[in-house]
Formats: sequence, C-alpha cells, structure tokens
Amino acid sequence: MIGRLWLALGLALGATAAQAATLIVNARLIDGSGAPARTTAVRIEGDWITAVGDIKPTAGDSIVDAGGLVLAPGFIDSHSHHDRGAFAERAMPGLLAQGVTTVVVGNDGSSDVGLAELATIFAKAPPAINVATYTAHGELRDTVMGADFKRTATPAEVAKMQTLLTADMAAGSLGLSTGLEYDPGIYSDKGEVVALAKTAAANGGRYISHMRNEDITFDAALDELLDIGRLAKLPVQISHLKLATVDRWGGAKAVLAKLDAARATGIDVTADVYPYEYWQSSLTVLFPKRDFTDVAAAQFALTKLSTPEGMLIARFAPEPALVGKTIAQIAAARGTPPAETYLALIQQAEAYRAAHPGATGVESVIGTAMRSDDVADFVAWPHSNICSDGSSHGLHPRGNGSFAKIIRLYVRETQRLGLEEAVHKMTGLSAAHLGMSNRGIVRPGAMADLVLFDPATFTDHASNATPEAPATGMARVWVNGIEVWNGAPTGAFPGRFIKRADR
Repeated sequence: MIGRLWLALGLALGATAAQAATLIVNARLIDGSGAPARTTAVRIEGDWITAVGDIKPTAGDSIVDAGGLVLAPGFIDSHSHHDRGAFAERAMPGLLAQGVTTVVVGNDGSSDVGLAELATIFAKAPPAINVATYTAHGELRDTVMGADFKRTATPAEVAKMQTLLTADMAAGSLGLSTGLEYDPGIYSDKGEVVALAKTAAANGGRYISHMRNEDITFDAALDELLDIGRLAKLPVQISHLKLATVDRWGGAKAVLAKLDAARATGIDVTADVYPYEYWQSSLTVLFPKRDFTDVAAAQFALTKLSTPEGMLIARFAPEPALVGKTIAQIAAARGTPPAETYLALIQQAEAYRAAHPGATGVESVIGTAMRSDDVADFVAWPHSNICSDGSSHGLHPRGNGSFAKIIRLYVRETQRLGLEEAVHKMTGLSAAHLGMSNRGIVRPGAMADLVLFDPATFTDHASNATPEAPATGMARVWVNGIEVWNGAPTGAFPGRFIKRADR
C-alpha cells in the first residue's frame, strides 16, 4: 500500500510509468540518519524511493541483488569546486567513483559558474550528478562595484547587492557564501556581510564562509562569523574548518569547545571539513595586508604558516614549467632566498594578470599547514560534515579522494568514526546543513540518490603524485533513480539543478 501511494506521488511529480521499478534486495542499509545498519530491501520507482523493508518483487521489477554490500544515500559534497570546466566532462567519473551524487558550488565567495548559467547548463546538457549553489559575495561585489572594490561598500551599494541576492534566492540559491580572505571580499566590513546575511535569512537561506583568517587572527575571524549568525539569525557554516598556523597546532579541542558554547546560546554554527593536512589557494592568501613587497611577511608565511618545502605550485600561467615544484625548489634553481622567491612569484602572477585582463586560474599553490590530529578532531565533531573543497583536475587529491579517504582512514584504519557515523557525515548531516529535506536519507519519499559499496575495500588512491587517481570499491551509484555508475560511468546524465525550493 505504501509503495503504491509513493508511486502515485512520483507520477504526480514527474516520474514516468514507462520506467521500470528497481528493487534492491539483500542490502546492508545505512540510511544516512546515523542509525545502525540493517539488512533490508529498497524500492525505487521513477526518481523516488517508494518503500524500505521486507518488499515482495512484482512483475516487471528490475532486481538488484546487493550481495550484502552497504546501500547508503548518495554522498553530498557540501563545499565543492567541481563546476570548474562548466561540467563539460558530464560523466564526472572521479566523483561517481567516490559515490558523490550531489555537489554544492558557489563557495568561498566566488563562482566559476553563476546561478543563471548553471540553470542553463542543466536545462541543455545535465551531467551525471546533481548541483546546488550559493550566491557568491564576490560576484555581488563585482557586479555592483566593479574594479573599484578595494574599499567598504556604500549603503547604496549594499542595497543593490541585497536586491541581486533576493533575486538569486527566488531563483533557487541556497544562501550567501563569502570568501573574506580573498579579493574582493577581504575589503568588506562586517556591516556589509551582516546586511546581506539578513537578506539571505529573510528568504529562508543560509550563510557559509571562508572566514577572514584561518591562521594568525583565527579567533577574530571566528568571532565575526558567530556574530553574523547571532545578528542575522540564520544558520552559519565554517568552510573547511582548519588551524593553519604552527602556533595553533593541537588547539582543535579548544576551538570546538568555543563552537559548542556558541551553539548552546542558540547560534546554529556548523562546519565542513576535508581529510587532508594541506590546502589549495592563491599565492596571495597569506598576505592579509596585500603588500607583496614585504619580505618579513613572506618569511613569516614560510615559517609559521607553511614551509618553502610545503608550498607546491599547482597552477602558474606565467611559467607553466614551475607547476609541481615547491618554492624551495624554485628558490634553489633561481639562487634566491625562499621569501624573495615567494614574492617574485606573486609579482610575476600580478604582471601576467595586468597583461591578460580577465584571465582566470593564473596561479595556485598547495600549502601544507595543518596537523593530522587537529584534522581528525574537526572531522569527528558531531556538527561537522564532510566536503572536498576540490575539483576534478589539478594537483590536490581532495577532489578525487576525500570521501573514500574518510572511510579508509577514519573508519577502517584509526576507528575514529563508526561506519554509520561516517556515512551520516557524508549524507544526512550534509543535507541538514544545506537545508535539504529529501536527499541524504533513505526513506520512502526521498529522492533516489543511492550508492552501493564495500566498506572493506572502498579506498582512495589520489595523492599529490597521482591527484586524479580514482577511488575503488564503489560498486553502483544511482542519481534520481537512474544508474550512473556500475564500475564505470553508464553514460546516463540524470543530474538536476537543485533549487532551494526543491530541497
């Protein structure tokens, strides 16, 4: 009876009667809620899950024998940059090999593909996965302030940004994202961000932030984020929570205590985390004063925030041969001190940008700056979900390895997480942090984004040496009821642009 009711609902919402039902039997279901695994069956009709339990097959069912493998909701990458390339590679094999069925973009206050363009892409040629997006603060500033962004915005300019954000919210944006350590967001004041956060809140949205600082002034940056949550009265999420300075290493528990205390006062603060000790960003990110002639600042960055050996060039348009080399190696080859070499690289990149207006992806660096026990503590916090902060291509392995690494490292090798807890952090908890009610969970009435995998063999292979090596151990993946992975991409492209109202 329940299955027939949900079938009727699926038909009413666009499922087609011609599509045969899929019945997955003999599965070890981990439903995304954190509840213990149980052996059961799941029926998919159209793009919906219509029944879970002891289900009898009916004529015409497509039967999938799970063989005791884990069946779980599709993993949700809540902080992703996999829109780089505008989804031209529609199969997204690196994501499907990890079981990722939904990515959220528009993070860090910037967007490679804006909301309107995303909607167009998905209308014309959707990829194999779903996507949702935040509205990027940097894009709002670019539209309103243009090249004159190195200052605080006027009240009239903030009002224009609010109008643009309101329109984006109506078109499906999840809320507001900021990258307050980057241009142009670094020049905004808290009043501007609070005003925009209030606009997001008034439209049912959320706030996610790459905070103003993740190292020396971390505490002030965190206080600002908590103030935004308190003043705007909306959920606030810390992007890629980390302690990226030597003097703060080992301090994760104190940070988490502060976050728990804030939650106790009613501030809905959460975080996302990726399982690596190294980040990827711009060469300029470690210079909050934006003085790229300051040798002392460069020396400080290479002593307290990373090391010359720990700064690996990931992109460098002015001199592509430097990609894959560290600042230490470049300094040795040039015969210049590492701090001076660092500044020279930034100046080369700035000159390239000046000579090539509109150029993107000019430079990027991978910086080793965290300690593994801090990362583990942040991963294990009950209010942190898993993300990649990655893309499909490049030298950082997080885009192709994050979700499999969680299972390998924190479940199998160190037992820091139970399997059900790890799955919850990649599914149901992520969905809750995004305000999505019908993804990230296996229950009747939820969308049929599902993964089938072997937790004993699900493993990442991506590294700095092999950053695009795919994960293994993911048997099958369904997106909106359509199988997209069966050891390889199936060639189906059922991905959807998920609007806030569709969540």
